[in-house]
Amino acid sequence: MVGVNTVSSTERSPWQGRVDGEGVAHARWHQRVSLVSENQPPKGPHVALAGFASHEGVRRNHGRVGAAEAPAALRSALASMALHGSLASGEVALADWGDVATIGEALEEAQAAMGSLTATALGTEGNRLTLVLGGGHETAWASYLGLREHLGGEGSDACRLPSWGVLNLDAHFDLRSAPTPTSGTPFLQMAEAEAAEGRSLNYAVLGIAEPGNTRALFETADALGVEYRTDLECLEMGAEGVARFVEEFAARIDVLYLTIDLDVLPAHTAPGVSAPAALGVDLPIIVAAVRAAARTGKLSLMDIVELNPRFDVDGRTAKSAARLVSEAAHILAR
Repeated sequence: MVGVNTVSSTERSPWQGRVDGEGVAHARWHQRVSLVSENQPPKGPHVALAGFASHEGVRRNHGRVGAAEAPAALRSALASMALHGSLASGEVALADWGDVATIGEALEEAQAAMGSLTATALGTEGNRLTLVLGGGHETAWASYLGLREHLGGEGSDACRLPSWGVLNLDAHFDLRSAPTPTSGTPFLQMAEAEAAEGRSLNYAVLGIAEPGNTRALFETADALGVEYRTDLECLEMGAEGVARFVEEFAARIDVLYLTIDLDVLPAHTAPGVSAPAALGVDLPIIVAAVRAAARTGKLSLMDIVELNPRFDVDGRTAKSAARLVSEAAHILAR
């Protein structure tokens, strides 16, 4: 079974927060978000949000479960954040499509439903950016299904499709081979799905932790032509170098899909993840990568994954995730 929830109850809604006043000068996320459905899609320019309440992929990957609670926690972290520019004025709306939830072990069914919802959001007229709030990194396969449906679906002529690529900010390649899909398999799944259609996957990763990836995973990445930089390399490159990497990757494609696994951040910044990082890449550098992706004008889809509220401390991880979402939303709303 797959649960679809449109976050409609005021008592239970995470879209509540501080109110300093009405109007543009006081605008916060919770004052501007509108709840929508497929029967009543948003009209005009907007940034879309949707949640994937799932940690079944993390469980299958032997990680710490709890990411199914992340969409609500991330909305709560966003709720009182200030809005600026066209988001504050309402010229660009914030449209919340609600959640798809994995029920029990039915991950694949939930991923298909989330993919369909993502495709609907992407295809709605006026959409500037679709933000998917995960969920474990199994969210990425659902995002892929939605993007592929939006761009043309299975069996489309490779020569007629827009070229697209996925940039992953992550300590892990997530190129594992496993009997069933997990949070560690989505990019190998994508590569195999693209190969079956006669295409190669444009895949790049920033933040790879060498101790967290086996030699077999590095060999798989090399065989697939994955572009990557390790956490140490990202720290040496700094914000400017990382931004340049993003710009150069995006220059070769038409559509950019950005996926952010919060375990790319240091454990003191993001304790609330399945696999906290001993080193990680500092938040300002990750912010620079997100801003660079948004400024390319090619960013269409972004998901943020692996937030685990059960292990968060003082909401640090949720607040970091919310900052990344806010950065992308504001740039794409301009």
